[in-house]
Amino acid sequence: MARRKMIYEGKAKIIYEGPEPGTVVQYFKDDATAFNAEKHAVVEGKGVLNNRLSEHFMTGLNAIGVPTHFIRRLNMREQLVRAVEIIPLEVVVRNVAAGSMAKRLGIEEGTSLPRPIVEFYYKDDALNDPMVTEEHAIAFGWASQPDLDEMISLALRVNDFLSGVMFGVGIKLVDFKIEIGRIFDGDFQRLIVADEISPDSCRLWDIETGEKLDKDVFRRDLGNLADAYTEVATRLGVMPKKSGSGNGPKLVH
Repeated sequence: MARRKMIYEGKAKIIYEGPEPGTVVQYFKDDATAFNAEKHAVVEGKGVLNNRLSEHFMTGLNAIGVPTHFIRRLNMREQLVRAVEIIPLEVVVRNVAAGSMAKRLGIEEGTSLPRPIVEFYYKDDALNDPMVTEEHAIAFGWASQPDLDEMISLALRVNDFLSGVMFGVGIKLVDFKIEIGRIFDGDFQRLIVADEISPDSCRLWDIETGEKLDKDVFRRDLGNLADAYTEVATRLGVMPKKSGSGNGPKLVH
């Protein structure tokens, strides 16, 4: 079997050349990073959990007409996705003040926002992904005004979907980050949700207790990251409830 060609390796995933034109294979690593990779650890099983959770969310979005790059899961760590031209902007939707917003604006963490707030961050690790405005994006050619309008619309639709799904299992969607890519049909361009949606890219709090079930567990040394992600997967039905065997994650196929 021919060795696959690696296209790109990031902090949490590796992208390989796909088996069909216009596709790539996304491999989920066990690496956990924070503070622009200044903090790093390998968390056994994290990649498996994120692969399955991202599949769950992307499949749900596709089903309600929100276009994503997801095609199908290949195995426990890999999924086949459409090759896209990633717009170099992270799109963040915030429902509750937390993290950098709380610090930046002096708002108490946990304060509900009057409406979902959409922010853009320029994707550049060397610059620590600085927050930018729509004017920056247009001036520097990262995205056009119609692109930005569509990106905001997509992000808010994702927010509606994820908020409802999470609320149904007792989890508050505090905020999340998505990336959006361009695909082309001849001269026609479409924007679709790409990258991943997982506890790596969301802030998730238990509605009753406020317990954190996302990467803040790792950032703030609050416990075992795999346990937090497993709790999310279990509540969503991606994993069965623990049977007491203690033999690690067992995922539903």
